Amino acid sequence: MGVAVDYRCYLVSAADDPTRVVDTAVRCARAGAGVVQVRSKPISARDLYQLSRAVALAVHEVAPHTRTLVDDRLDVALALRDEGVPIAGVHLGQDDIPVRAARALLGDDAIIGLTTGTRELVAAANEVADVIDYIGCGPFRPSPTKDSGRAPIGLEGYPDLVQLSALPVVAIGDVQPSDAEALAATGVNGVALVRALHHAEDPGAAVAQVLRGFNRG
Repeated sequence: MGVAVDYRCYLVSAADDPTRVVDTAVRCARAGAGVVQVRSKPISARDLYQLSRAVALAVHEVAPHTRTLVDDRLDVALALRDEGVPIAGVHLGQDDIPVRAARALLGDDAIIGLTTGTRELVAAANEVADVIDYIGCGPFRPSPTKDSGRAPIGLEGYPDLVQLSALPVVAIGDVQPSDAEALAATGVNGVALVRALHHAEDPGAAVAQVLRGFNRG
């Protein structure tokens, strides 16, 4: 919907102790991560609400331009936005509420992302490009974090998908900081990392490595 977002380094939170999830999000945002998605599956709606609230408030305090998104749960995002919590929007999967319905409820200023990863899914996302902001496109590699059932895209697969997409493309799926330069060269707008940031000894340094690599690419 035309909202300016820095997708170059995109943190997706991992299932872990909430305190560590918040701490990792803060350290990544402070280092320049443009987006934080609160996923942390498996998790109840109540726990996701509490975690998303804590992450959004903490991230906004240290990096007001970093956007916090809720994974899958439109109801959680709506409830928090209604309370004034700085939740920027949602990232939706193929089996979640349709993106047009989400846009109607969230309004024009929210960020909505959609999971894809094949030519067919990217083409389908183009049909709703007027109501979403970007697509997540993966898996780059097979990921132990999430089994999408889709074949890995690899470096060689992204240029075709980027050319096909009418929307910014964010690569995801076991992406490592050292992959950022090569992935940027394929034309993607950003890379999403889960374990590579969450399990890093220094998440901020890992974000800096991603940004340096992406800028070179």
